[in-house]
Amino acid sequence: MSAPAPLIPRPEGLYCPSGDFYIDPQRPVPRALITHAHGDHARAGHGAVMATQQTLDLMAIRYGDDFTASRQPAQGETQIGAARVSFHPAGHILGSAQIAVHTQGVRVTVSGDYARVANPSCAPFEPVPCDIFVTEATFGLPVFRHPDPATEIDKLLDSVARFPERAHLVGAYALGKAQRVIMLLRERGWTGPIYLHGAMLALCEYHIQQGVALGDLRPATTDQMRKADFAGQIILAPPSAFEATWAQRFPDPVICFASGWMAVRARARQRGVELPLVISDHVDWPDLTRTITELDPAQTWVTHGREDAVIRWCELQGRVAIPLHLAGFEDEAE
Repeated sequence: MSAPAPLIPRPEGLYCPSGDFYIDPQRPVPRALITHAHGDHARAGHGAVMATQQTLDLMAIRYGDDFTASRQPAQGETQIGAARVSFHPAGHILGSAQIAVHTQGVRVTVSGDYARVANPSCAPFEPVPCDIFVTEATFGLPVFRHPDPATEIDKLLDSVARFPERAHLVGAYALGKAQRVIMLLRERGWTGPIYLHGAMLALCEYHIQQGVALGDLRPATTDQMRKADFAGQIILAPPSAFEATWAQRFPDPVICFASGWMAVRARARQRGVELPLVISDHVDWPDLTRTITELDPAQTWVTHGREDAVIRWCELQGRVAIPLHLAGFEDEAE
């Protein structure tokens, strides 16, 4: 009788039978290992959660201290049942990790969401040798080739210089993308204040506590400033805020949106984005295929995203690839 697979897709998520745990489960489970704190990977209500300390802290900020019955920070290699697990930087957001599982003589790396470009707000991606590599495919089509994020930030700064009478509202996911945009602005020479929607304040404060230098951040409230005072300023907010009256407090705002999806013009038009900024925290097609080539796993398992194109590319390269068809992962929050 052949040994069971080291990881099995279930309705709850990716399950490890030898360790009796799930990785990034979509439903409450007794034991969960979490790659990072984005809501489509990190859910509240599990019996026990293991993750990096930063991910545990971020989950507590987002969901409250009682988001799980017990929490365990990942520290080195840990034995769970008959499986050995370890966490390795994924380069996606603060605290993000790939989870390496060694069981039945097989090494599996579950990458979660990952990126191969420099991101000053988190630790860089660490290649982990493995027999099975589980990769996302959020931008798993050859058309997705992300530009240098510095050039995208320069577009924003050029617009601020050309329209000093207007406010620039940048839509960015509150965890990860917002802090990266702030860091990119600092790197490109913006030393002035950056104003934040209230949903971003606690998350940015935590990044500062963790040593991420975000500079002068201020709440974007009209209690302290008049509407005209926001002329020539940069304001960050979750994209959903632009659909409410909140955005009307700023003078003739230039609506911007920082996302890898801004490479798709139709999405920018649908959101009414005047200045799309193609800034992604995921691997694009060249980095995704480069990662598979570098790791050279015996099998590549593909999940959440454009699975078919990655599977086809692997086949053409003579590589074994399997689609997992896991549900519940979002792409809009990117």
